[in-house]
Amino acid sequence: MESAVLVVGIVLAVVTAPSHGAKYNYKEILAKSSLFYEAQRSGKLPPENRIKWRGDSAMGDKGQQGQDLTGGWYDAGDHVKFGLPMAWSAMTLTWGLIDHKDAYVKAGEYQNMKNCVKWPMDYFMKAHTAKDEFYAQVGDPNADHSFWGRAEDMKMYRPSYKLSASKPGSDVVGESAATLAAGSIVFKDDAAYSAKLLKHAKELYDFAKTHQGIYTREGGIPASPFYTSSSFKDDLCVAAAWLYRATSDKTYLNDAMGYDEGRVSWALSWDDNYVSCQLLLYGITKNAKYQRPVVQYMTQWLPGGSVPYTPKGLAWRLQWGSNRYAANSAFVAAKAASMGINTAQYKSWAEKELGYMLGDAGHSFVVGFGNNPPTHEHHRGASCPNRPAPCGQAQFSTPNPNPQVLYGALVGGPGQHDEYADVRSDYVKNEVATDYNAGFTSAIAALSHMDMTNDARAFLFRQK
Repeated sequence: MESAVLVVGIVLAVVTAPSHGAKYNYKEILAKSSLFYEAQRSGKLPPENRIKWRGDSAMGDKGQQGQDLTGGWYDAGDHVKFGLPMAWSAMTLTWGLIDHKDAYVKAGEYQNMKNCVKWPMDYFMKAHTAKDEFYAQVGDPNADHSFWGRAEDMKMYRPSYKLSASKPGSDVVGESAATLAAGSIVFKDDAAYSAKLLKHAKELYDFAKTHQGIYTREGGIPASPFYTSSSFKDDLCVAAAWLYRATSDKTYLNDAMGYDEGRVSWALSWDDNYVSCQLLLYGITKNAKYQRPVVQYMTQWLPGGSVPYTPKGLAWRLQWGSNRYAANSAFVAAKAASMGINTAQYKSWAEKELGYMLGDAGHSFVVGFGNNPPTHEHHRGASCPNRPAPCGQAQFSTPNPNPQVLYGALVGGPGQHDEYADVRSDYVKNEVATDYNAGFTSAIAALSHMDMTNDARAFLFRQK
């Protein structure tokens, strides 16, 4: 079909042989992951839009006083703009882009990934409508989930929900501050834009720090049960750490160290960011105090730890989005390995976990990649034929493959015994989401970076 051919041409243009040490083509994965995030875009799409089956959508998204809230990413296979997972995903992707830039440059994807993370950053700055005001969500999850069709065809009312000094949400506001602070580093070649990002990051951090609360509790944001938050100090820690990296102001470093409680994360995610905080602080200080909980985290996940494994080798933490948790932990392992923490062991483990998702289980869990990938992923837009053909419940129910290829999307993952069926109605195992791909993508970037570093060392050794 025309749209698929166009996108395949774009992807194949950057694909080369796998890096040394990598069983799978990491360059191709990075290229296709950026396409997935482009498919998740809300708002007015740019002329260079590469996803030809996507168009402008949700152009009426507004704040309660009419502020422009267009843009951002749709969360998953639906069309709600949930602020917390969006911010966590953007921060995690930006982290990989900063620390492992060489992987994206070698893949020919550096500009595409900069464009990728800029999209939610621009949205977060729009959502920051006053010094102590931030829109944390657009869309009613219940109304949204009752609609199956294209984002471009939505007609339902899309309410917006804001946080304020009297209704705080230090988690989502702090995580958004972290994203913008990291963004100010990525875009430092554009001084005016970088300064704008940093200004919003500082103000959002001050808002989150001064008016503390959980966005789904004190803030009253109706994101539950989908994204109920349980903490905010981890997000404030990550925000302060990124502000220190952006500014070298030790006030932020002292704040970050104060927010870290030495807690060992259960599983890195949008709701449990302590291990991110500790990795960032270790990178800044090299203090073993921050290395210890990272090692303790990995001890849980390595064979013999508290996390069980499927028969084929996936570290399986939870039924809903099992790939997501393993991929996020692969990012922890790869990031730690790249910093010199148990490098060989952690790198090998990350490669094995990602290998499971890329094909070692007997099939790929990444749409449009590898052997027998998913073709019925739970995603409204991908299930719809090219316009002007209608799209509705019939497209949800059909046994036929999705007519659009959602390149690069990582599906939820298997059950505890490797059971998995490529069925559109199974939103537990077969939905996709922006947070599913974030740790996955940055883990691939970290592994690619380490492979490149090893190749360079081997080359220098051969020259002696």
